[in-house]
Amino acid sequence: MKTGFIGLGAMGYSMARNLHKAGLLAAVWNRSPEKAQAFQAETGVSAAASIAELARDCDCVVMCVSADEDVLAVADALGHSLGEGALVIDCSTVSAETAKTAAARLAERGIGFLDCPVSGGTEGAKNATLAIMCGASAQDFERAQPVLQAMGKRIVLMGAAGSGQATKAVNQIAVAGVNQAVAEALAFARAHGLDLDKVIEVVGGGAAASWHLTNRGPNMAKMEFPLGFKVSLHEKDLKICREMAASLGVQLPIVEMTLLHYRRLIEQGHSDEDISSLYRLKRAMFDNPKG
Repeated sequence: MKTGFIGLGAMGYSMARNLHKAGLLAAVWNRSPEKAQAFQAETGVSAAASIAELARDCDCVVMCVSADEDVLAVADALGHSLGEGALVIDCSTVSAETAKTAAARLAERGIGFLDCPVSGGTEGAKNATLAIMCGASAQDFERAQPVLQAMGKRIVLMGAAGSGQATKAVNQIAVAGVNQAVAEALAFARAHGLDLDKVIEVVGGGAAASWHLTNRGPNMAKMEFPLGFKVSLHEKDLKICREMAASLGVQLPIVEMTLLHYRRLIEQGHSDEDISSLYRLKRAMFDNPKG
């Protein structure tokens, strides 16, 4: 299956590289052409001048872009350029309704669509160990297996179009809660004069163990926040979660609190840091208590 890739960001670049390693990648395209040209220089894979040019050489296209309007614009462009029977795999994080809309538009042209948001951060993208939650027909899911398996390790069909994005919203809410808890707990530990590395070691072996504590905690202890998942992108995702909850008449406290905290981080210039930089606010809370 000749595959194209659209969107060479922090996640997409590594995902495309893994498709290349698997011998599946025919071409790449990025809105900023410099990234596509750099990818071509590194791998020899063609950097297409347009989406239409990329699509002409492909049976399947994977996209990993930033926003709902980008997904629909790319899907529309692919719909006019891919042949009948082709597949579009969207690894972006957008609303379930956007996924359903994209699927319907492409179905009119005989093109299969899978909403396949991913989780696992830049490490998972690099190591091809991403968790991939999929919304698609069983037939399209089966056809897409070689492509999905080149990028991820845990790949699950959740239901029809939109189900992948709904599952990703579940993931993003849980990530917000874990980030809040770990940042607050480590700030509490520091305020009591504890050795944070020892705290992470012992607590990480008990009921409070989590991927976030083990993989982000040591950097938080050093006040270092190397990028795994940007604050600004998680904020965008949580706004989607907020809208989905609101459609059910519900407000989610963890989502609302985290959005408030991310807004403060962004205002302080930390939008491009990893979400573990939430520790900045938690530590400051103990350093400057309000009597």
